[in-house]
Amino acid sequence: MALLSFERKYRVPGGTLIGRDLFDFWVGPFFVGFFGLTSIFFASLGTLLVLWSATLQGTWNPFLISIDPPAIEYGLGFAPLNDGGLWQIITLCALGAFGSWMLREVEIARKLGIGLHVPAAFAVAIFAYVTLVVIRPILMGAWGHAFPYGIFSHLDWVSYTGYQYGNFHYNPVHMLAITFFFTTTLALALHGGLILSAANPEEGEEARTPDHEDTYFRDFIGYSVGTLGIHRVGLLLALNAGFWSAICILISGPSWLMPDGESWIEWWDWWPNLLTWIVGG
Repeated sequence: MALLSFERKYRVPGGTLIGRDLFDFWVGPFFVGFFGLTSIFFASLGTLLVLWSATLQGTWNPFLISIDPPAIEYGLGFAPLNDGGLWQIITLCALGAFGSWMLREVEIARKLGIGLHVPAAFAVAIFAYVTLVVIRPILMGAWGHAFPYGIFSHLDWVSYTGYQYGNFHYNPVHMLAITFFFTTTLALALHGGLILSAANPEEGEEARTPDHEDTYFRDFIGYSVGTLGIHRVGLLLALNAGFWSAICILISGPSWLMPDGESWIEWWDWWPNLLTWIVGG
């Protein structure tokens, strides 16, 4: 279907959540709507605040710019701009931009008459971000437990937080999340390699069809989930990777889940104790 005829088919009024016809408009091939405007506003304001923070720090090196959350002493209160206040405002802008973009996706899905799979998937990514900068800091009593906005400073925060609990890799949910991330990558590699090989035959050969693709995986691993099924599997794997990574950091820190200063290494003591109980030692 040509692009112009595609636009005529789906560029229809309706489906908006706010404003009805007032905000039901497009710019070129892009639907904007009310939440498109709020996305632009929050993203632009947040970007300007990041640039302002870089100016205050006196560096334009993207690896050195770091917008840090307020110090622990501020708790859950407001901090001065130069001492974490900018981080708080930029976080609000990020939440506004992400939430607006998700709601814009909802409006587009309503226009197309399709399910809400795309905004639902994006909501999982938003949940992971909100867990890091809102939910976990609130549970721990201070915005200072959130991560800084910066390349090296963010990596340092991840490393510090990982080893703060003995060794983060012993977190069982961390193991689960990493397994889903790696499996997602494997599924994408298998699927992408198959599509490329089928759609780009050698000179003189015909392009392969989905039947050939299904047959290949039946011969390779004994089962083919099918053309539609592989995308459902990929979505399931990716959403689980994002969701369990959020749960992983959520259960690392709040005192109600890590009593008496235990580390994740010590958490696994239940396993040798269980074996001892089974064998009657």
